[in-house]
Formats: sequence, C-alpha cells, structure tokens
Amino acid sequence: MQAWADNIRSGDRRSLAQAITLVESSLANDQERADALLSLLQPYTGNSKRIGVTGIPGVGKSTFIDCFGMRLIEQGHKVAVLAIDPSSSLSGGSILGDKTRMNRLVAHNHAYVRPSPSGNIPGGVARATKESILLCEAAGFNIVLVETVGVGQGETLIADLVDCFMLLLMPGTGDELQGIKRGIMEHADLLIVHKADGPSLPAAREAASRLLHVARMLPHGSDEGSQPILLCSSNPPEMGHPEICDAIDRFFEHSKASGHLNQNRSRQEVEAFKRNVYEQWLWRMKENIPLHQLMEQMELEVSEGRMSSYRAARALFSQPAAF
Repeated sequence: MQAWADNIRSGDRRSLAQAITLVESSLANDQERADALLSLLQPYTGNSKRIGVTGIPGVGKSTFIDCFGMRLIEQGHKVAVLAIDPSSSLSGGSILGDKTRMNRLVAHNHAYVRPSPSGNIPGGVARATKESILLCEAAGFNIVLVETVGVGQGETLIADLVDCFMLLLMPGTGDELQGIKRGIMEHADLLIVHKADGPSLPAAREAASRLLHVARMLPHGSDEGSQPILLCSSNPPEMGHPEICDAIDRFFEHSKASGHLNQNRSRQEVEAFKRNVYEQWLWRMKENIPLHQLMEQMELEVSEGRMSSYRAARALFSQPAAF
C-alpha cells in the first residue's frame, strides 16, 4: 500500500487510475483498502484549487473544459478533470464519452482526464468524487475540475465538493429567467454565458443583461456578493477564457484572505462525514439478514396495498435491529 501511495505521489497515471477505481468500489474489502490508501496520502492533499463546472446538456461543458484547461496549463498549472457521466436507470451502464470532447487535454502530459459513472447518486456527481479529488491532489495536480452530469437545477451537491462553482448557460434558452425559481443559480460563484459567438452573440449579451438583474435578487452562498457574469466562446477564435481565469484568481484571492476558503472546506468535511454515515448505515442495513428479510416482507405488503409506504417505513425503523 505504501508503494502504491508513493507511485501516486510521483505522478504515475496508472496507479492514480487504479486508486480511483478502488475508491469507487462498493465492496467492503475495497473500501478498507481505499481507507488505508487515503490515510497515507492525506498529508499531501488540499493544495489544489477545486473548481466545479455544471450546466444543462448541450451547453458545451466538455468543450469549455478542454479549452479552459489548456489555458490553465499554459499558465503553468497541472490540471485534473473528473467528468461525471450519467448512468442508465435500466442497465446501470454509462457511455463515459466526455473524454472524446477533450482531445487536447487527454493528449497533454500536464493533464489527467477521468470519466466516472454517476451510479445512483443524485446531484450530478459520483459516490467517490470527493475521494477522487484527494487522489488527484496527492498526484500533484494543483487544479481539479469537476464536470457534473448536467441534468438541471437540482445539481447543488457539487457545491459541497469544490471551492469555486461555475454555472454555464446558453443564450436564447431562457435559462437566465429560470433563476427566479431559485436552485442551482444561487449556489454558483461564476455565471458564464457559453457559445457567445457568431449569430448567437447578440442573444448572449441579452442573456447576460437579464442574468445581472436576476442575480441581484438571489441570495449567494459565499461572501463574494453578486456573482460575476461573463460571456465566453470555446470555438475558434476562443473568447472570454482569459477573463474567466482572472475572475477565478480574484475569487480565490478574496476567499483565502477572508477566511471563507478554510471555512467552506471545514463545512464540506462535515457534510462528507454525514454522507458517509448514511452510506455506511445503508450498507450495514443490507448486510443485516433479519432486517433485510423484514424489509422484503414489508415491500411485499406495500406492493399489495396491505400497508402504506409511510407506515411501513415507520414500522421498519421501530425495529431495534435497524440501529
């Protein structure tokens, strides 16, 4: 295990990939090994800028990350990308195709791109995204980009995993008006109108103007005040990426100086602890054979209409074995 940790710290891609596969496993033996590996690497984590990228399908998240990541590399950074792909609710499989739209990053030796299935985890991320971030940091990547599935306004779990959260929107879709409903927009630190080029540029400028008014009405999670609103295009000639880099640098400078960065990461650790407690409880519940059998019996009674789902849940939790 120590040799494995040393290989990761030296930047060995194969060891890093195997480690992420290990932390993603739900097998009890693998979880124990993952815990041992993460404990060895813990002192070498926490030194990166963690940045989340989300937006609806079709907004161009992967194309944006490929372009944005290359600019970060040109500035001297080492960039890791954790791309979360949706899993089928029927087969459980994932296409894991985000890599195909990050051609430049995939080929660069200062970048690492890892697609992962979302599984049955809501919120647009994978079960072990936090642990994967730590592994990438231990491997020497000083910027970690997390691309969410991109399914809508419910993707707020990413805010509990990253330091800076970017929301990509498209011109002409009315996304800026949806912010009135509240949701993902109030969690974002940067609002970016993507695909602001060619015939779409006037619509992008109009969308940015509307966003400015909407953003002023929404509460914001950090101490930064109202979010910066930027226009961007990832198609040649690329536009807006230098301004986004500058905005992110300002965000981190202020976040560190104000103490918000450390406070936010401390809060995230507590939230991660709660999620892990819930996950461990579910796992132990499945391993408890008498309780599992009782749950199957109640599922049958609910399906046949002999007991309401609410009453069955309360009855299950009244069992001492449930705790």
